[in-house]
Amino acid sequence: MTAIPLNGETDPTRRAIIAAMNRLFSGTAKRSAGRLNVSQLAIEADVQRWHLTHQHQDLKDLFQARAAAEEAKRVTHVREQDAYQELKKKHADLQKHARLLEERLQLYATAVNFLSLELQAVTERTEDTAKVRVMPRRPRQLP
Repeated sequence: MTAIPLNGETDPTRRAIIAAMNRLFSGTAKRSAGRLNVSQLAIEADVQRWHLTHQHQDLKDLFQARAAAEEAKRVTHVREQDAYQELKKKHADLQKHARLLEERLQLYATAVNFLSLELQAVTERTEDTAKVRVMPRRPRQLP
């Protein structure tokens, strides 16, 4: 986010507030915890809170608007990050499923190959046995 210019501000309180806003938005707070709210802005600017709520409401409104925009960007970023992590998980699950299917396919291919060899052996055996004729037995005569 771009820094808020001082634009020839002569009032030291306004200059301190604008400088504090720039520090808070850049994430380099010196006096406050760095949260983006009016109380933390007052602490960072080293002014009393009433200066923002009564005297310099335009700066307070500007700060709150920028803070809301920052929060919206952060929420969007978090949402996109969550969606990205979910897509990565789905991708890993699909890769695992594809590996399992490939292993199963290999097993089925081996089984089909084995069964075709068995069928071929049985077919050849019946062809060979078809060439041999079984002669009828003569009844034996008992002595």
